[in-house]
Amino acid sequence: MRRYLAIALDGYLCLLAAGLLTRPYVHAAETGRAVVLTALPALVLSFVNQVLLTAAVRASAGKLIMGVRVIGLPDARRPGLGQLIRRWLYGLARLPLQPWYRLRPRPARPGARRPGVPRPAYGQPGIAQPGVPQPEGSRPGSMADDDVAGLRQVRRGDLRTYLRSVAAHASV
Repeated sequence: MRRYLAIALDGYLCLLAAGLLTRPYVHAAETGRAVVLTALPALVLSFVNQVLLTAAVRASAGKLIMGVRVIGLPDARRPGLGQLIRRWLYGLARLPLQPWYRLRPRPARPGARRPGVPRPAYGQPGIAQPGVPQPEGSRPGSMADDDVAGLRQVRRGDLRTYLRSVAAHASV
């Protein structure tokens, strides 16, 4: 739930900031130009928030407020700039199409789990590994929580505990 609230906060903060920046100019412009005047700063602010801020502190503004961090898989490393840019572009392309994806019937994925078939064991591709922090509310083996760029969102406390345990294990 935190992840979804963080996404909503990111969107709200981005649109609020873009609206405040362009407010003096929108009233003087015609409708088409006003949309461009608001959309361009919104894209720039979105990029700064989702890519640059996440690269610097492992979280965007909404994720910082909600206590969520972005990590790279499988070793909880800091996300790379290329991964963050790919994730941002994917979000821009997929977000407007969400209603379309929900309305059309889904084809069966290769390797999709069918009722009555047991889940594969840990260690197989696409399966959550023991010891790696899991997102809030995730199920082991769930591919829905994996990001397109090989990133994952986890609670800050879980990440801190995981990194402490890795450091303690490495020093032994």
